[in-house]
This record gives sequence, C-alpha cells and structure tokens, in this order.
Amino acid sequence: MECKKKEAEGAAGIDMELSVIIAKLAEGMFVSIQIFIMTLVFSLPLGLVVAFGRMSKNAILRNAVKVYISIMRGTPLMLQLMMVYFGPFYLFRIKVGNGFRLWVAFIGFVINYAAYFAEIYRSGIQSMPAGQYEAAKLLGYSRTQTFFRIILPQVIKRILPSVTNEVITLVKDTSLAFTIGVLEMFTQAKALASSQTSMIPFVAAGLFYYVFNLIVAVVMEYTEKKLSYYQ
Repeated sequence: MECKKKEAEGAAGIDMELSVIIAKLAEGMFVSIQIFIMTLVFSLPLGLVVAFGRMSKNAILRNAVKVYISIMRGTPLMLQLMMVYFGPFYLFRIKVGNGFRLWVAFIGFVINYAAYFAEIYRSGIQSMPAGQYEAAKLLGYSRTQTFFRIILPQVIKRILPSVTNEVITLVKDTSLAFTIGVLEMFTQAKALASSQTSMIPFVAAGLFYYVFNLIVAVVMEYTEKKLSYYQ
C-alpha cells in the first residue's frame, strides 16, 4: 500500500512539474509571439522603404543606406540589441527602465530585419523586366500606379520563398531577446532547467518552437499557392 501511495505521489509530482513547465513556457511563448508579430508588422514595410533608398539615384542616400544594411547584416543581432539597450545610457546618460526592455527588443529586431527584407525586396524589384514599366507608361499609368498595381504583386510572388526563410529564422531569433533580460520562452526554459536540474524544459521549448515554425511554414506555403496565378 505504501509503495502504491509513493508511486501515486510521484506521478502527481511529475504531472504538477509538467504543468508548471508548460504554463511558464506558454507565458514566455506569448512574449516571443509579440516580438515576432511586431517585427514583421514594422520591418516588412520599413524594408521596402529601405530598398527604395538602396536603389535611389541620390549617391549620398544610396551609400548611407548601403552602410546601414552592411552593419545590420555584418554584426550579430545579439550585439545590436545590446547597443540599442545600453547605447542611450553611454551616449546621452539616459537609462532604459526594465519596463521598456520589450520595446527595446522590438526596435532592435525591426531595424535588423528591415535590412534583410530590404535586400530581398531590391533583388525582386530589379529582376522585373524593363518592358513592363514601358508598357505601363504607354497605358497611362503613373510610376506609383505601375509599381503598386503591376510590379509589387509580382515581386511579392518572386520573393516569398526568401521571405519565408527569414520569417522562420525570426521565430528562432526571438530567443536572443534574453540578452537584454526579456523573459521570452528560451529564457523561461533556462530558468526552469536550472531550478529543476532537468532537460525537460529545453525539450518542451524545442517542441514549442517546432510547432510555431510548422504553423508559419504552412501559412507561408498556403500564401504562395494563392499567389501562384502571377506566374
């Protein structure tokens, strides 16, 4: 009887441990999803603006944007997050409060991913045949109408696989927010693994990331199929 009682208590303890792990990881996952959504919402349109700057006829603007893209792509995202977080203090003696750490993460991720998306947009735009611009001009379209009604839909279709790769990378990169103390999912997993001296939190976190990436991949594949009529 005592053995059965101990087994029951042990099973109850494991169930409680798993429930705590899942609850904490879900809490961290919510923060990771916030970073993911905010990054996409702002970096995708910002990337298009940066791409225009990269293709500008103004040499000063073009070279300035080129330097920005080079820095964003040539330095680790972790370092960029630390610069955004600690930079205001060392440059202007303005201390960023703990309540603004998530906003710092948003800013760091947006300016980083905007650079990558800018290059993807640029490659897509420059791959379009010049004849399409000429035909649109003959039909009476303005440059703005030509771009948004004719060129951009085709560009989106062409660059979607590259954008999908960046979006999937973004899911995993959200774990780098731990650098500035943001309690996203990986940070929660590390804390749980340390307190419980167990690998279970890391395995559970891996499953969370995998499911999230799987959902993203399915959504992007569906979007690509919906846009297949532009071929």
